[in-house]
Amino acid sequence: MVAVIPERVVDGNLDEDIDAAVHLHVEAVLARYLATRRADLPGLARTFATAVDTLSDFALRGGKRIRPTFAWWGWRAAGGAADGPSADAVLTAISALELIQTCALVHDDLMDASELRRGRPTVHVRFTEEHRAGSWLGVPERFGMAAAILLGDLALAWADDMFESAPLTEPMRAAARGPWQAMRAEMFAGQYLDVLAQAEGDESEERALGVARLKTAAYTVERPLHLGVALAGADQDTVDAIRTFGTDIGVAFQLRDDLLGVYGDTEVTGKPAGDDLREGKRTLLVSLGLRRAAQAGRHADADLLRAALGDPELAPDTIERVCALMVEVGAVDEVERRIDALTSAAMAALDTSGLAEPGRTRLADLAIAATRRDR
Repeated sequence: MVAVIPERVVDGNLDEDIDAAVHLHVEAVLARYLATRRADLPGLARTFATAVDTLSDFALRGGKRIRPTFAWWGWRAAGGAADGPSADAVLTAISALELIQTCALVHDDLMDASELRRGRPTVHVRFTEEHRAGSWLGVPERFGMAAAILLGDLALAWADDMFESAPLTEPMRAAARGPWQAMRAEMFAGQYLDVLAQAEGDESEERALGVARLKTAAYTVERPLHLGVALAGADQDTVDAIRTFGTDIGVAFQLRDDLLGVYGDTEVTGKPAGDDLREGKRTLLVSLGLRRAAQAGRHADADLLRAALGDPELAPDTIERVCALMVEVGAVDEVERRIDALTSAAMAALDTSGLAEPGRTRLADLAIAATRRDR
Protein backbone atom coordinates (compact mmCIF):
# COMPACT_ATOMS: atom_id res chain seq x y z
CA MET A 1 0.00 0.00 0.00
CA VAL A 2 1.29 3.46 -0.85
CA ALA A 3 1.11 6.02 1.93
CA VAL A 4 -1.48 8.75 1.40
CA ILE A 5 0.32 12.10 1.54
CA PRO A 6 -0.61 15.70 0.65
CA GLU A 7 0.18 16.85 -2.86
CA ARG A 8 2.51 19.57 -1.62
CA VAL A 9 4.81 16.97 -0.07
CA VAL A 10 7.46 16.43 -2.72
CA ASP A 11 9.95 13.65 -3.48
CA GLY A 12 8.23 11.37 -1.01
CA ASN A 13 9.41 13.43 1.95
CA LEU A 14 6.72 12.95 4.56
CA ASP A 15 8.42 15.21 7.08
CA GLU A 16 7.31 18.40 5.32
CA ASP A 17 3.70 17.93 6.38
CA ILE A 18 3.62 14.58 8.13
CA ASP A 19 0.80 15.36 10.54
CA ALA A 20 -1.60 15.90 7.65
CA ALA A 21 -0.09 12.89 5.93
CA VAL A 22 -0.58 10.64 8.96
CA HIS A 23 -4.16 11.84 9.33
CA LEU A 24 -4.95 11.17 5.68
CA HIS A 25 -3.26 7.79 5.72
CA VAL A 26 -5.07 6.68 8.87
CA GLU A 27 -8.42 7.75 7.43
CA ALA A 28 -7.76 5.86 4.20
CA VAL A 29 -6.45 2.70 5.87
CA LEU A 30 -9.30 2.59 8.37
CA ALA A 31 -11.97 3.14 5.74
CA ARG A 32 -10.51 0.43 3.52
CA TYR A 33 -10.03 -2.03 6.37
CA LEU A 34 -13.50 -1.56 7.85
CA ALA A 35 -15.13 -1.87 4.43
CA THR A 36 -13.25 -5.12 3.82
CA ARG A 37 -14.23 -6.61 7.17
CA ARG A 38 -17.84 -5.61 6.62
CA ALA A 39 -17.90 -7.29 3.21
CA ASP A 40 -16.42 -10.46 4.72
CA LEU A 41 -19.24 -10.95 7.23
CA PRO A 42 -20.87 -14.38 6.74
CA GLY A 43 -24.36 -14.62 5.30
CA LEU A 44 -26.05 -15.24 8.64
CA ALA A 45 -24.46 -12.07 10.02
CA ARG A 46 -25.50 -9.73 7.22
CA THR A 47 -27.92 -7.92 9.51
CA PHE A 48 -24.91 -7.16 11.69
CA ALA A 49 -23.50 -5.13 8.81
CA THR A 50 -25.70 -2.15 9.66
CA ALA A 51 -24.30 -2.19 13.19
CA VAL A 52 -20.78 -2.31 11.74
CA ASP A 53 -21.70 0.76 9.69
CA THR A 54 -22.38 2.60 12.94
CA LEU A 55 -19.00 1.52 14.29
CA SER A 56 -17.28 2.62 11.09
CA ASP A 57 -19.01 5.98 11.16
CA PHE A 58 -17.87 6.48 14.75
CA ALA A 59 -14.26 5.50 14.00
CA LEU A 60 -13.97 7.63 10.88
CA ARG A 61 -15.87 10.72 12.06
CA GLY A 62 -13.68 13.38 13.66
CA GLY A 63 -10.79 12.66 15.98
CA LYS A 64 -7.34 14.20 16.03
CA ARG A 65 -5.51 10.90 15.33
CA ILE A 66 -3.09 11.89 18.07
CA ARG A 67 -2.02 8.32 18.86
CA PRO A 68 -0.80 7.43 15.37
CA THR A 69 0.88 10.83 15.15
CA PHE A 70 2.87 10.26 18.34
CA ALA A 71 3.70 6.73 17.20
CA TRP A 72 4.98 8.01 13.85
CA TRP A 73 7.22 10.60 15.44
CA GLY A 74 8.52 8.00 17.89
CA TRP A 75 9.52 5.96 14.84
CA ARG A 76 11.17 8.95 13.18
CA ALA A 77 12.92 10.15 16.33
CA ALA A 78 14.46 6.70 16.83
CA GLY A 79 15.88 6.75 13.31
CA GLY A 80 13.02 5.23 11.32
CA ALA A 81 12.82 6.11 7.64
CA ALA A 82 10.64 8.97 6.40
CA ASP A 83 9.51 7.03 3.35
CA GLY A 84 9.83 3.70 1.59
CA PRO A 85 8.41 0.22 2.36
CA SER A 86 9.24 0.26 6.08
CA ALA A 87 7.64 3.68 6.61
CA ASP A 88 4.56 2.56 4.74
CA ALA A 89 4.31 -0.61 6.86
CA VAL A 90 4.63 1.43 10.06
CA LEU A 91 1.94 3.90 8.98
CA THR A 92 -0.38 0.97 8.31
CA ALA A 93 0.35 -0.70 11.65
CA ILE A 94 -0.12 2.43 13.74
CA SER A 95 -3.47 3.13 12.08
CA ALA A 96 -4.77 0.25 14.23
CA LEU A 97 -4.34 2.50 17.27
CA GLU A 98 -7.50 4.32 16.21
CA LEU A 99 -9.56 1.16 16.60
CA ILE A 100 -8.28 0.78 20.17
CA GLN A 101 -9.35 4.39 20.70
CA THR A 102 -12.76 3.57 19.22
CA CYS A 103 -13.17 0.67 21.65
CA ALA A 104 -12.20 2.89 24.59
CA LEU A 105 -14.58 5.71 23.65
CA VAL A 106 -17.60 3.49 22.95
CA HIS A 107 -17.19 1.71 26.29
CA ASP A 108 -16.31 4.90 28.18
CA ASP A 109 -19.44 6.66 26.92
CA LEU A 110 -21.55 3.72 28.04
CA MET A 111 -20.00 3.52 31.50
CA ASP A 112 -20.34 7.27 31.96
CA ALA A 113 -23.88 7.36 30.51
CA SER A 114 -22.71 10.11 28.15
CA GLU A 115 -25.23 11.22 25.56
CA LEU A 116 -22.95 13.10 23.17
CA ARG A 117 -19.57 12.44 21.59
CA ARG A 118 -18.10 14.86 19.05
CA GLY A 119 -21.41 16.68 19.00
CA ARG A 120 -23.48 13.62 18.05
CA PRO A 121 -25.33 10.87 19.98
CA THR A 122 -23.08 8.22 21.50
CA VAL A 123 -23.25 4.64 20.23
CA HIS A 124 -25.40 3.25 23.05
CA VAL A 125 -27.81 6.19 22.68
CA ARG A 126 -28.09 5.62 18.92
CA PHE A 127 -29.03 1.97 19.39
CA THR A 128 -31.39 2.77 22.26
CA GLU A 129 -33.23 5.17 19.98
CA GLU A 130 -33.26 2.62 17.15
CA HIS A 131 -34.90 0.10 19.46
CA ARG A 132 -37.43 2.67 20.64
CA ALA A 133 -38.23 3.85 17.10
CA GLY A 134 -38.81 0.26 15.98
CA SER A 135 -41.09 -0.52 18.94
CA TRP A 136 -39.05 -3.68 19.51
CA LEU A 137 -39.50 -6.02 22.46
CA GLY A 138 -37.61 -5.50 25.68
CA VAL A 139 -36.00 -2.45 27.25
CA PRO A 140 -34.48 0.04 24.77
CA GLU A 141 -31.67 1.05 27.11
CA ARG A 142 -30.57 -2.56 27.63
CA PHE A 143 -30.43 -3.10 23.88
CA GLY A 144 -28.36 0.05 23.44
CA MET A 145 -26.00 -1.08 26.18
CA ALA A 146 -25.57 -4.54 24.66
CA ALA A 147 -24.90 -3.14 21.19
CA ALA A 148 -22.27 -0.73 22.51
CA ILE A 149 -20.45 -3.47 24.44
CA LEU A 150 -20.37 -5.74 21.40
CA LEU A 151 -19.24 -3.04 18.98
CA GLY A 152 -16.54 -1.82 21.37
CA ASP A 153 -15.28 -5.39 21.69
CA LEU A 154 -15.34 -5.76 17.92
CA ALA A 155 -13.24 -2.60 17.52
CA LEU A 156 -10.60 -4.04 19.86
CA ALA A 157 -10.58 -7.40 18.08
CA TRP A 158 -10.21 -5.74 14.71
CA ALA A 159 -7.44 -3.49 16.07
CA ASP A 160 -5.42 -6.61 16.86
CA ASP A 161 -6.22 -8.10 13.46
CA MET A 162 -5.24 -4.90 11.68
CA PHE A 163 -1.96 -4.58 13.55
CA GLU A 164 -1.02 -8.20 12.91
CA SER A 165 -1.85 -7.92 9.21
CA ALA A 166 0.41 -4.88 8.63
CA PRO A 167 3.38 -5.72 6.36
CA LEU A 168 6.02 -5.43 9.09
CA THR A 169 9.14 -7.54 9.21
CA GLU A 170 9.09 -10.25 11.87
CA PRO A 171 11.76 -8.48 14.00
CA MET A 172 9.68 -5.28 13.90
CA ARG A 173 6.52 -7.14 14.81
CA ALA A 174 8.24 -8.95 17.69
CA ALA A 175 9.71 -5.70 19.06
CA ALA A 176 6.33 -3.95 18.92
CA ARG A 177 4.30 -6.74 20.49
CA GLY A 178 5.32 -5.87 24.07
CA PRO A 179 4.19 -2.22 24.04
CA TRP A 180 1.06 -3.15 22.06
CA GLN A 181 -0.02 -5.72 24.64
CA ALA A 182 0.90 -3.53 27.61
CA MET A 183 -1.08 -0.62 26.16
CA ARG A 184 -4.29 -2.63 25.96
CA ALA A 185 -4.00 -3.96 29.51
CA GLU A 186 -3.18 -0.53 30.94
CA MET A 187 -6.13 1.05 29.16
CA PHE A 188 -8.58 -1.38 30.74
CA ALA A 189 -6.91 -1.10 34.13
CA GLY A 190 -7.31 2.66 33.96
CA GLN A 191 -10.97 2.35 32.98
CA TYR A 192 -11.58 0.05 35.95
CA LEU A 193 -9.79 2.37 38.40
CA ASP A 194 -11.91 5.23 37.07
CA VAL A 195 -15.25 3.52 37.72
CA LEU A 196 -13.94 2.15 41.04
CA ALA A 197 -12.99 5.65 42.20
CA GLN A 198 -16.52 6.84 41.39
CA ALA A 199 -18.09 3.87 43.17
CA GLU A 200 -15.93 4.26 46.28
CA GLY A 201 -16.10 8.04 46.25
CA ASP A 202 -12.30 8.11 46.39
CA GLU A 203 -11.31 11.78 46.51
CA SER A 204 -7.55 11.30 46.82
CA GLU A 205 -5.10 13.00 44.51
CA GLU A 206 -3.14 9.75 44.32
CA ARG A 207 -6.07 7.86 42.83
CA ALA A 208 -6.89 10.68 40.42
CA LEU A 209 -3.31 10.74 39.12
CA GLY A 210 -3.23 6.95 38.92
CA VAL A 211 -6.30 6.96 36.70
CA ALA A 212 -4.80 9.71 34.54
CA ARG A 213 -1.58 7.73 34.18
CA LEU A 214 -3.22 4.46 33.11
CA LYS A 215 -6.46 5.52 31.46
CA THR A 216 -5.04 8.26 29.27
CA ALA A 217 -1.27 8.80 29.48
CA ALA A 218 -0.32 5.19 28.76
CA TYR A 219 -2.44 4.51 25.72
CA THR A 220 -2.60 8.06 24.34
CA VAL A 221 1.04 9.11 24.42
CA GLU A 222 3.47 6.84 26.28
CA ARG A 223 2.74 3.50 24.60
CA PRO A 224 2.19 4.87 21.08
CA LEU A 225 5.63 6.51 21.39
CA HIS A 226 7.04 3.28 22.81
CA LEU A 227 5.49 1.42 19.90
CA GLY A 228 7.09 3.79 17.40
CA VAL A 229 10.61 3.58 18.81
CA ALA A 230 10.31 -0.20 19.21
CA LEU A 231 9.41 -0.54 15.54
CA ALA A 232 12.59 1.44 14.77
CA GLY A 233 14.72 -0.96 16.82
CA ALA A 234 15.52 1.49 19.63
CA ASP A 235 17.76 0.45 22.54
CA GLN A 236 16.59 0.38 26.15
CA ASP A 237 17.95 3.86 27.00
CA THR A 238 15.91 5.36 24.16
CA VAL A 239 12.82 3.42 25.24
CA ASP A 240 13.22 4.65 28.82
CA ALA A 241 13.63 8.27 27.72
CA ILE A 242 10.65 8.25 25.40
CA ARG A 243 8.44 6.57 28.00
CA THR A 244 9.37 9.20 30.59
CA PHE A 245 8.54 11.95 28.12
CA GLY A 246 5.31 10.21 27.08
CA THR A 247 4.10 9.61 30.63
CA ASP A 248 4.53 13.24 31.67
CA ILE A 249 2.91 14.61 28.52
CA GLY A 250 0.13 12.03 28.72
CA VAL A 251 -0.78 12.97 32.28
CA ALA A 252 -0.64 16.66 31.37
CA PHE A 253 -2.92 15.88 28.41
CA GLN A 254 -5.45 14.29 30.80
CA LEU A 255 -5.28 17.19 33.23
CA ARG A 256 -6.06 19.54 30.35
CA ASP A 257 -8.95 17.25 29.44
CA ASP A 258 -10.20 17.45 33.04
CA LEU A 259 -10.32 21.25 32.79
CA LEU A 260 -12.11 21.09 29.44
CA GLY A 261 -14.60 18.59 30.87
CA VAL A 262 -15.78 21.28 33.31
CA TYR A 263 -14.92 24.59 31.66
CA GLY A 264 -14.82 23.69 27.97
CA ASP A 265 -17.10 25.25 25.36
CA THR A 266 -19.70 22.69 24.26
CA GLU A 267 -19.55 24.00 20.70
CA VAL A 268 -15.83 23.23 20.66
CA THR A 269 -15.55 20.04 22.75
CA GLY A 270 -18.71 18.36 21.45
CA LYS A 271 -19.78 17.39 24.99
CA PRO A 272 -22.27 19.11 27.31
CA ALA A 273 -20.86 21.63 29.78
CA GLY A 274 -20.19 20.09 33.18
CA ASP A 275 -20.52 16.54 31.86
CA ASP A 276 -17.61 15.30 33.98
CA LEU A 277 -19.39 16.57 37.10
CA ARG A 278 -22.63 14.80 36.16
CA GLU A 279 -20.66 11.62 35.56
CA GLY A 280 -19.05 11.89 39.00
CA LYS A 281 -15.46 11.98 37.72
CA ARG A 282 -12.97 12.06 40.61
CA THR A 283 -10.36 14.03 38.70
CA LEU A 284 -7.36 15.84 40.13
CA LEU A 285 -9.28 19.09 39.65
CA VAL A 286 -12.08 17.79 41.87
CA SER A 287 -9.67 16.37 44.45
CA LEU A 288 -7.89 19.70 44.72
CA GLY A 289 -11.19 21.59 44.86
CA LEU A 290 -12.44 19.49 47.77
CA ARG A 291 -9.17 19.68 49.71
CA ARG A 292 -8.66 23.41 49.22
CA ALA A 293 -12.28 24.23 50.06
CA ALA A 294 -11.96 22.28 53.32
CA GLN A 295 -8.62 23.94 54.15
CA ALA A 296 -10.22 27.34 53.60
CA GLY A 297 -13.03 26.45 55.99
CA ARG A 298 -15.56 26.47 53.14
CA HIS A 299 -17.17 23.22 54.23
CA ALA A 300 -20.57 24.08 52.76
CA ASP A 301 -18.91 24.66 49.39
CA ALA A 302 -17.06 21.36 49.66
CA ASP A 303 -20.37 19.65 50.39
CA LEU A 304 -21.91 21.38 47.36
CA LEU A 305 -19.13 20.05 45.11
CA ARG A 306 -19.39 16.57 46.60
CA ALA A 307 -23.16 16.53 46.09
CA ALA A 308 -22.80 17.68 42.49
CA LEU A 309 -20.61 14.71 41.58
CA GLY A 310 -22.66 12.03 39.86
CA ASP A 311 -25.91 14.00 39.79
CA PRO A 312 -27.40 13.38 36.32
CA GLU A 313 -29.89 16.21 36.83
CA LEU A 314 -27.25 18.76 37.76
CA ALA A 315 -28.68 22.21 37.04
CA PRO A 316 -26.74 24.83 35.05
CA ASP A 317 -26.72 27.28 37.94
CA THR A 318 -25.18 24.65 40.24
CA ILE A 319 -22.52 23.92 37.62
CA GLU A 320 -21.72 27.65 37.53
CA ARG A 321 -21.39 27.77 41.33
CA VAL A 322 -19.11 24.73 41.38
CA CYS A 323 -16.98 26.13 38.57
CA ALA A 324 -16.61 29.42 40.40
CA LEU A 325 -15.74 27.60 43.63
CA MET A 326 -12.85 25.69 42.08
CA VAL A 327 -11.46 28.90 40.63
CA GLU A 328 -11.83 30.75 43.94
CA VAL A 329 -10.04 28.11 46.03
CA GLY A 330 -7.18 27.90 43.54
CA ALA A 331 -7.82 24.39 42.23
CA VAL A 332 -7.81 25.50 38.60
CA ASP A 333 -4.55 27.41 39.00
CA GLU A 334 -2.98 24.39 40.70
CA VAL A 335 -3.95 22.10 37.82
CA GLU A 336 -2.45 24.60 35.39
CA ARG A 337 0.76 24.60 37.43
CA ARG A 338 0.84 20.80 37.38
CA ILE A 339 0.43 20.84 33.59
CA ASP A 340 3.32 23.29 33.25
CA ALA A 341 5.53 21.25 35.59
CA LEU A 342 4.81 17.99 33.78
CA THR A 343 5.46 19.61 30.41
CA SER A 344 8.78 21.05 31.63
CA ALA A 345 9.86 17.66 33.01
CA ALA A 346 8.93 15.99 29.73
CA MET A 347 10.96 18.51 27.75
CA ALA A 348 13.95 17.90 30.00
CA ALA A 349 13.71 14.15 29.34
CA LEU A 350 13.46 14.84 25.62
CA ASP A 351 16.52 17.12 25.66
CA THR A 352 18.70 14.36 27.12
CA SER A 353 17.21 11.51 25.11
CA GLY A 354 19.63 11.52 22.20
CA LEU A 355 16.70 11.17 19.81
CA ALA A 356 17.17 12.16 16.18
CA GLU A 357 15.97 15.24 14.34
CA PRO A 358 13.52 16.24 13.03
CA GLY A 359 11.66 13.84 15.33
CA ARG A 360 12.82 15.34 18.59
CA THR A 361 11.72 18.86 17.64
CA ARG A 362 8.39 17.63 16.32
CA LEU A 363 7.72 15.70 19.52
CA ALA A 364 8.31 18.90 21.48
CA ASP A 365 5.82 20.71 19.24
CA LEU A 366 3.25 17.94 19.69
CA ALA A 367 3.71 18.08 23.46
CA ILE A 368 2.85 21.78 23.53
CA ALA A 369 -0.15 21.25 21.25
CA ALA A 370 -1.44 18.38 23.39
CA THR A 371 -1.28 20.29 26.65
CA ARG A 372 -2.57 23.67 25.47
CA ARG A 373 -5.48 22.55 23.35
CA ASP A 374 -9.10 23.74 23.61
CA ARG A 375 -10.84 20.46 22.70
